Amino acid sequence: MWIVLIVVVLVLVLISLRQINQYQRGVMFTMGRFTGIKSAGWRIVLPIFQSMTKVDMRVKAVDVPDQKAITKDNIAVGVNAVIYYRVADAAKAVLEVENFFHAVSQLAQTTMRNAVGEVELDDLLSQRDKISERIRLIVDQASDAWGIKVDNVELKDVALPANMERTIAKQAEAEREKRAVIIKAEGEVASADNMARAAQILAGSTGALHLRTLQSINDLSSDQSNTVIFALPLEVLRAFESYNQKNQK
Repeated sequence: MWIVLIVVVLVLVLISLRQINQYQRGVMFTMGRFTGIKSAGWRIVLPIFQSMTKVDMRVKAVDVPDQKAITKDNIAVGVNAVIYYRVADAAKAVLEVENFFHAVSQLAQTTMRNAVGEVELDDLLSQRDKISERIRLIVDQASDAWGIKVDNVELKDVALPANMERTIAKQAEAEREKRAVIIKAEGEVASADNMARAAQILAGSTGALHLRTLQSINDLSSDQSNTVIFALPLEVLRAFESYNQKNQK
C-alpha cells in the first residue's frame, strides 16, 4: 500500500515539475489569477490548479519588413529597419498584450512610416542616426506599458526610385564640378597675386628685368627643338624712338 502511495506521489511530483532556464522567467497563474514570477530552476506547478507561461528575457532582433513611405517633400521611398528589444517586465508582457512580439513589430512599422513622412529626403539620407533614435524613443515609450524595453533601432536601407537616383547622381556631379571651378579660380587668383608681387619686385630693382630675360633665354636654349621669339621690353623701343626723334631734329 505504502509503495503504491509513494509511486503515486512521485508521479505527481514528476508531472508537476517545470524547468525554467537562466534566460527565462515564469509567469505563474493559480486558478486563473496571476500569483507571481518564478526565476530560473525547477518549479512545481500543480496540474489543473496552476499554470505557468515562460517568457524569454533575452534581447530579440526583429527585422521590420520594407515599408513604402512618402517623405515630407513628396518623394516615395522604401525603408526597412531592424529593432532590438527585450522584455523588462515578464508579468506585463503576458498580462498587458496578447503577443508582444507581433505588437512590437507592427508598432515599429507604423512609427517608421510616420517618422519618414516628417522629414525631407536629404535629411533621411544624411541623418539616419537621428531618425533611428527618434523611432526608438517613440516605440520605447509606446511599448513601456507592455513591459518592453527597446535598446536600439537601425535603418538598414532606403530604396529610391530609379529617376530619383539619376537626379541625385547629376546633383552630385554638378556639386563636384562646382568645387573644381572654385578651386581652379582660387588657384588663378593666388597665381595672379604672386605674379603681381614679382612684377613689383622686378620693377623696383635696376636691371632685374634684363637679368630675368637673359635667364629665360638661357633656359630655352637648353633644348634645340624650341623656337625662341625674343620680345624686347617696351623701354628699349621707347629709347630708340627718342633717339630717332633727336636725330630728325
